Amino acid sequence: MDRRTLLKLMAATALAGTSPHNSASGKNSSKEKVLVVGAGIIGASIAYQLAKAGAEVTIIDSLAPASHASQGTFAWINATWAKQPKSYHALNQESVASWGQLQNELGLNIRWGGSLEWFASATRQDKLELQIAEQIAWGEPARMMSASEFKQHEPQVNFQGQNRVAYSPNDGAIDPVAATHSLLKAAVKLGAKLTYPCKLLELSFAGGRLVGAETSLGGIAIDKVVLATGAAPDTASRFAGLDLPQRSTPGIIAITKPMPQLLNGVISAPGIHMHQRTDGRIVLGEQSGPPKNEAHKNRLKGRPNGFPSRELAAEHATRMFAVAEVFCPKMAGLKIEDVHIGWRPLPLDGHPVIGASVRQPNVYLAVMHSGVSLAPIVGQLVAYELMNGKTVPRLDAYRPDRPFKRVKRY
Repeated sequence: MDRRTLLKLMAATALAGTSPHNSASGKNSSKEKVLVVGAGIIGASIAYQLAKAGAEVTIIDSLAPASHASQGTFAWINATWAKQPKSYHALNQESVASWGQLQNELGLNIRWGGSLEWFASATRQDKLELQIAEQIAWGEPARMMSASEFKQHEPQVNFQGQNRVAYSPNDGAIDPVAATHSLLKAAVKLGAKLTYPCKLLELSFAGGRLVGAETSLGGIAIDKVVLATGAAPDTASRFAGLDLPQRSTPGIIAITKPMPQLLNGVISAPGIHMHQRTDGRIVLGEQSGPPKNEAHKNRLKGRPNGFPSRELAAEHATRMFAVAEVFCPKMAGLKIEDVHIGWRPLPLDGHPVIGASVRQPNVYLAVMHSGVSLAPIVGQLVAYELMNGKTVPRLDAYRPDRPFKRVKRY
């Protein structure tokens, strides 16, 4: 199913009166006071949709908007083979289409150049072909491209003798920090309040009902709270009374200064991810992860988002660019602008955690990897559930009280 078809289906659903976009019609929706904790791309999307629905929204962040996972993400908008099973893939498909809606609403800069992906191993390439066949069966317009096609699609890329690569035309990429700020700006324009740096300290209950929150900047009267705090290790246990098993891992993102266009879409090459934003900046994503030694283990204990020195950051970026230059020689000599450590908020089974706490029903969790891909649809569905007091069945597989099994999906 292509993006245009999905958008038509979503519009038809809205006319039928069952769409998340109709959440403003929920009973007493305008009186709901909702605190969104975490001003990353997920929190920003939820806040925007809540504000559209008429809620009284307050957004807080312990540091600043998009200063944690959203700052350090590669920001590939996709519904690729890794999104398993079929129901989860469908959720991602719908969210990719929803990015198109948000782009029109907010004037976002998204590069819809599709993606090209391949592996060095012949065995892994054979598996990729099977995975693409499955994607096609699921309605994704993916296919295997021949050398003549992909060389024309990405003339500056050296495919190192590869003769077939996977092409996903619906994929795109975005600046996640800019997108987060756009969502927050739109929410504030609709009446939401954004405060940072501000930490959630305590929730207050009366007769078992949530009535307020104590923050580092004072108290707030609230009816509901959304915990969109990404990889923060103890938020769920402190405020939702739940043990949320995560295997969050760090990844390095390096960003260049603006330059003339080299890449048309997302490149997922052996050892490196690459894409170029609409502003000319090239973004590299590390695939291998940090070295497995004691020095790195100690350095990453506090889950930092930056390096202890500019020299060390430059060293990591240089290593990544050495890999990237193999596939795109014209990247040689590019000027590095930023290097970030991104902590992926990855629940143990690789799937999102979306839903109210069974211990505290007015405390709602929204934690996930693929936050960039899922942000639009999660914002819509979470706002719908909160404003209407109803659950959306297709989110049942992602509830926080499910049994978590360790599954490596990425």
